[in-house]
Amino acid sequence: MSEIVPVILCGGVGSRLWPLSRKSLPKQFAPLIGDKSLFEAAVARTSGNSFADPVIVTSSDHRFLAEKQLRDCGCEGTILLEPEGKNTAPAVFAAAHHVMQHSGDALLLVMPSDHHIPDHKAFTDMVLAGDAAAQGGAVVTFGVTPDRPETGYGYIELGNAESGAACAVSKFHEKPDQATAQQMLDAGHYVWNAGIFLFRASAMLALGKAFEPEMLAAVQAAMDAAQEDKNFWHIEKAAWGKIQGQSVDYAILEKTDQIACVRFSGAWSDLGDWNAVAGQLPHDGEGNFLTGTASQIDCQNTTLWSASDGTQLVGLGLENIVTVVMDDAVLVADAGRMQDVRDVVEHLETAGISQAHQHAKDYRPWGWFESLVNQPGYQVKRLHVYPGASLSLQSHQHRSEHWVVVSGTASVVRDDEVLTLATNESVYIHVGQKHRLANETAAPLTVIEVQTGDYLGEDDIVRYEDVYRRDL
Repeated sequence: MSEIVPVILCGGVGSRLWPLSRKSLPKQFAPLIGDKSLFEAAVARTSGNSFADPVIVTSSDHRFLAEKQLRDCGCEGTILLEPEGKNTAPAVFAAAHHVMQHSGDALLLVMPSDHHIPDHKAFTDMVLAGDAAAQGGAVVTFGVTPDRPETGYGYIELGNAESGAACAVSKFHEKPDQATAQQMLDAGHYVWNAGIFLFRASAMLALGKAFEPEMLAAVQAAMDAAQEDKNFWHIEKAAWGKIQGQSVDYAILEKTDQIACVRFSGAWSDLGDWNAVAGQLPHDGEGNFLTGTASQIDCQNTTLWSASDGTQLVGLGLENIVTVVMDDAVLVADAGRMQDVRDVVEHLETAGISQAHQHAKDYRPWGWFESLVNQPGYQVKRLHVYPGASLSLQSHQHRSEHWVVVSGTASVVRDDEVLTLATNESVYIHVGQKHRLANETAAPLTVIEVQTGDYLGEDDIVRYEDVYRRDL
């Protein structure tokens, strides 16, 4: 058996998991369950002898997050960058085209990056159970055996059993109402659609040519004009912009008879909302789900989740309530309204409130920064620079900066000067001076930056050199 190429889809924002998941740091890149991100977990379960290096499909905005977390997993891979999200069908076509061009007619395992599947062996066994059918030209989908009448998932109706572990697919069903979901559960031949697929690259491209020829042609044109940058492939914007986005389910799977399904009975969750997250947390006898720092008194069926190290979260006398605490935003909601959390995001966006899409920490390829104080005429930030990383050589037209090293060792360029600053040492950058901050050591660097000036926006940057090529 040849190695399977994992294709990990990292688009989407996951707005129902606000305030954790936002455009600047979507849920797949955030530590939601444990101390690793869902993306890192997805990479980990597709690492091993059965799998090749992955192909990642994500947005240009998140390329450096994906690259760093891929590197932190000790994994090599290729990252395809979408100029804009077009749903899953174009992303799948792009990955199939890329693999076909660079690796030949390999088996591709397409999977979302935001699912929680704790048993990696069971997952691998499931994938390998679909190998024969996929090798034979079928698109193999994977269905989760339901344990409750769930209305938030699509369903797959299974037909007669085929050879091996793969079953025929009779029909795909949209998210049902409660009564229909119960009937499906009782029937026993319906499974949840996990959105995970296994197929040959050539098979998917042939199906695209048969059912979505215009979409496939536009994707191939965009990929043929893609610009390579190390392990990134920048998909050509103009051709990609002409694509009418559609899910791979609608575009292909519901139209073809070349499809099979493998049933999966292991633990699985798409973590689509805070109730789904709660199901993965420690709980007490009263149905309360708590993170490590949260506590409750006389609560029932309540979720208390906190990612704020400096905040003690305590619930008193609550029932059917979900509370989520971040450093800059708090959600308090009825547990029955989790599908409506996206309306909260829309409300905040309409009001022009930055927490709708921006985290307190702003992640960059060199590390991250967060604003500690922001007042007219001055701002205080904390900068965290990864080992071996550097900011761009830049200048500002409206602000001066004062850097104080609080941990680590900083290498600083200021016009023609090259300085090395240890802990408790500082440097002043005047308006208009060219400067660069770098960490040339193997330890993290933390700097307090005090900005002063009449304008402190992030767009007040003139870049002269950038190792990360953010102009692409």
